[in-house]
Parts: sequence; C-alpha cells; structure tokens
Amino acid sequence: MGDELAGKVAVVTGGAGGIGRATVERFVDEGARVVVADLDAEAGEALASALGDAAAFRQTDVADAEQVQALVDFAVERFGDLHVMFNNAGVASAMVRFLHDDLGDFARVMGVNVLGVMLGTQRAARHMKEHGGGSIVNCASIAGITAGAGLATYRASKAAVIHVSRSTAVDLAQYGIRVNCIAPGNIQTGMTTYDMDAVTRFTQPLPRRGRTEDVADAVVYLASDRSAQVTGVVLPIDGGTTAGPPATQLKLMLGAASQRQG
Repeated sequence: MGDELAGKVAVVTGGAGGIGRATVERFVDEGARVVVADLDAEAGEALASALGDAAAFRQTDVADAEQVQALVDFAVERFGDLHVMFNNAGVASAMVRFLHDDLGDFARVMGVNVLGVMLGTQRAARHMKEHGGGSIVNCASIAGITAGAGLATYRASKAAVIHVSRSTAVDLAQYGIRVNCIAPGNIQTGMTTYDMDAVTRFTQPLPRRGRTEDVADAVVYLASDRSAQVTGVVLPIDGGTTAGPPATQLKLMLGAASQRQG
C-alpha cells in the first residue's frame, strides 16, 4: 500500500480484466478511488465489490458517447471529482493476412479502440478543464509503432491512438491536462492468442515475461504527480522489442553468415 495517488479519483475503461484490472488494483493500492468501466458486468461488479468502498462499477460501451458521458458523470457524483482517466478498453481484429481479411470488424475495432479513446479523453477533459487539470492515459500497443503482416485493422487503430494522444496532449496542455500513451507489447491478456514464449524469445531483448502489473506500474507513474512535466509521451512497455531484436538473433545471423562464407 502506497500513497502515490492519494486523494485522486480515476476511471479505468476495460477495467474488469487484463491490464485494466491490474491497473485498477494498483490504483486502489496507491490510495485512489476508482470507477471500473467495462461491458462485462459480472466481472466488473465482482472486482469493485472485492476492493470495497474505494471502487465502483459502471457498465459502459466506450464507443457510445452518451454512455461515456454518463461514466464521467457517475465518477464525479460517486467520488466528487475526476483526476485520472485511463482509456484502456480495446478489442482485437481478425488474426488473418490482409488479402484474406473481409474487414467485417473494421467499424467495431475503430469504434472501441479509436472513438472510445477520443470520447473518453474529450469527456474527461471537459471536466478536468474546469477543475484544475488532470492526467489522461491512453492504451495503444507496439502494433501501432511497428509495422507487420496481419492485424491490419488493429495496427491502424493503435497507430491512431498514438497520434490522437500526442495531438490532444498539445491541445489540452494549456488547461493543465496531461495526455500520455502507453504501448504494451508481449503481455499475456485475454486478447493474446499467440505463443507468447516463442514471440518473446525471438523479438524481445529482455529475457523475462511481461506482466499486466508491469503495465499498471507505468500507468501509475503517468497518473501521478511524479510525471507532472510529462505529456505527449508514447511509452513502450515491451522489454525492448521496439528498440531492436535481441542479441541472440544477431548471434544466429552471424553464425549463418560465417557458415555461408566457409
């Protein structure tokens, strides 16, 4: 138990599971009062109940403007203010190569991943502007930083989150509102359907498995006063994946080159 967020009120969308749940728990541990927003009412209510008076649940579709406004209003009515907005809710797109993608999930992915972030940022910022500012943290992905085959809609949506975050950071700074963006990579959640160990071994320099708690710790920093001079930042939480391939891959490449020369 700490006090990094003592006295602060936060909203976490997609807060009933994965990164959202880990962040809700860390926020409460650090003294915040938190509204858990999610479509999964059973999981959200169970989490809020387990955390006691410091948490409350509000069922929310982040792609619906009226529901997002109601979420912000609920947080203010329940806990008296809103200082931190973590726009974490997101969905994946079809795990197929582009030529075989019928793009049938495009509207839903963009609605949740991009419009949801924009609505959450806007509606939270409207309150924060009149109440001394605040911190908004948006969840992107390394898929929005690094190009690759497959997941075209998801990659596009997360790239959009990054640009929206940086643009709104500039737009809202005069009101004392900071907007930052995290970009997790290789974190096991309910959306993760690939072989995590293999991907980590071949793409991530740090030889450790990333945890949802690692992401939550970064969000706590961006939500807290320790990051008072930080806005418009995109923070990868990826074990170095976006920095470059692991040194072991270089060894393999050099070994193969040596064999060819021999």
